[in-house]
Amino acid sequence: MNKKKQQTEQTKKKIADSARSLFAQKGYKATSIEDIVKATGCSAGNIYYHFKNKEGLFLYLLEDWNREWDKTWLAKEKLYATTTEKLYGMAEYLALDQLSHPLTKAADEFFNNSEKAPEVEERINEMVKGYIDFNRQLLQRGIDHDEFEIANVTGLAIILDGLMLGLNQHSRRMDREEALAAYRLAMDVFLLGIAKRTR
Repeated sequence: MNKKKQQTEQTKKKIADSARSLFAQKGYKATSIEDIVKATGCSAGNIYYHFKNKEGLFLYLLEDWNREWDKTWLAKEKLYATTTEKLYGMAEYLALDQLSHPLTKAADEFFNNSEKAPEVEERINEMVKGYIDFNRQLLQRGIDHDEFEIANVTGLAIILDGLMLGLNQHSRRMDREEALAAYRLAMDVFLLGIAKRTR
């Protein structure tokens, strides 16, 4: 990496790290570009150069959260022998991640904000597509290993995503044990519908 590119990446990381702290403390709506300017010492122009706008900066942080989640999950996934165990492990990991991640509240505000630029909607749709693809691959492995009935895998992947998304919202009002129990119960119900029938 050449020096100019390295400096660009360092500036981008500095802005992202400061913005992450501000969004975690103040929430998405209450954090302004001016706040980020003060926290980083970078000009507004520099922030816009790297991220285009506040939405673009927050999306970058969400994508970074996804990368972090994927990396941690890949390490955890090896601990589970079957796809069924992986689904329970994923549900538990999602529950704990949503309860403890500093951007959870700001992410809720961001997604509930109805006014989004078309390119932001497109990036959100790409993220959602990634979640569906992840679910589809996991469920397909369960079918391939004869754990689950052969079914509409894409439909099941969407249902699983919807189930986790709904639990994500409801679990905010629960303590840790209640949230984990709710995620386990949801996975019990989901797996009951797709488990391989014994003849």
